[in-house]
Amino acid sequence: MGYLIDFVLHIDDHLVNIVNTFGGSTYFILFAIVFVETGAVILPFLPGDSLLFAAAALAANPAYGLNIWFFVALFLLAAIGGDSLNFYLGGKAGAALSSHSWFGRLINKDKLAQSERFFRKHGPLAIFLGRFMPIIRTFVPFTAAGSQFPYQRFLKYNVSAALTWVAICCGGGYFFGNIPFVKAHFSAVVLGIIVISLIPAIVGWLKGRHPATPSRLPEDD
Repeated sequence: MGYLIDFVLHIDDHLVNIVNTFGGSTYFILFAIVFVETGAVILPFLPGDSLLFAAAALAANPAYGLNIWFFVALFLLAAIGGDSLNFYLGGKAGAALSSHSWFGRLINKDKLAQSERFFRKHGPLAIFLGRFMPIIRTFVPFTAAGSQFPYQRFLKYNVSAALTWVAICCGGGYFFGNIPFVKAHFSAVVLGIIVISLIPAIVGWLKGRHPATPSRLPEDD
């Protein structure tokens, strides 16, 4: 876990090492990370937003010879494909998997329950909103499928969310990731991205802990 935290907070350094070591295979390594983050259900802690931002920042630097459009295409495929695999697992074997002896120990039941509440509250919009919320985005497709949500409708929200997510994260990294101030404070910027992504989940959690008190009707004299 310590290495994972270090990877997220110093993702630019780690990506440079990956590029220098694996060259063109970097595209597929990052594709696999983004795909597995949502597709594997049990690995919600992998980096997402920060990874896209850092990869786009490297692509904007000619020294690394990376193609931003190749990254955009691969990240779109990874996001849409990962969510679709997640949806398939939730629809075909959701109940069985979540109660299976070994799978039950790997999956975060609290986060799954939180995702179920999030989906019940926001309905189909949760598929779009969940894409911008780390960890929650891993469980929303699984929850939607378990709720018998039609895949055709799920796919529409999935595609629109992936397009918006990739455009924001890659666009931000490509145009701002190599600004001297951003490069000098890259870890703080990445941490800021993570915090901003978590704001909707924090607000929802706070609302759940402190539900609004219903207003009292005036009593008859």
